[in-house]
Amino acid sequence: QVQLVESGGGSVQSGGSLRLSCVAHGRTLTYYAMGWFRQAAAKEREFVSVISWGGTSTLYSDSVKGRFTISRDNAKNTVYLQMNSLKPEDTAVYYCAASRWPNPRQEDEYNYWGQGTQVTVSS
Repeated sequence: QVQLVESGGGSVQSGGSLRLSCVAHGRTLTYYAMGWFRQAAAKEREFVSVISWGGTSTLYSDSVKGRFTISRDNAKNTVYLQMNSLKPEDTAVYYCAASRWPNPRQEDEYNYWGQGTQVTVSS
């Protein structure tokens, strides 16, 4: 079993930055693709980004491309999401997830989920 714990959320003004972290406990993440999703109030959860198990391949949603950067440190069993130029529409609960599939973008391709961390961007 894998337990994922996110941190780094908070409140920031438009244009600011935050870095989210997701630490895995219970099993190494080395052979899992790691993704970030987000869910805004009254909206469905949506894909944000994914990184391959080796870190050589990344994908981003169009809404965050060029502003967010996903990375991972397998030695620390941790994946990061650097979020720059934040906008009010980035306000959401952000979830990390682990998948045995390569570069998954769909929720049902993920095996493990964290509890989420709130990001609030004010204008």
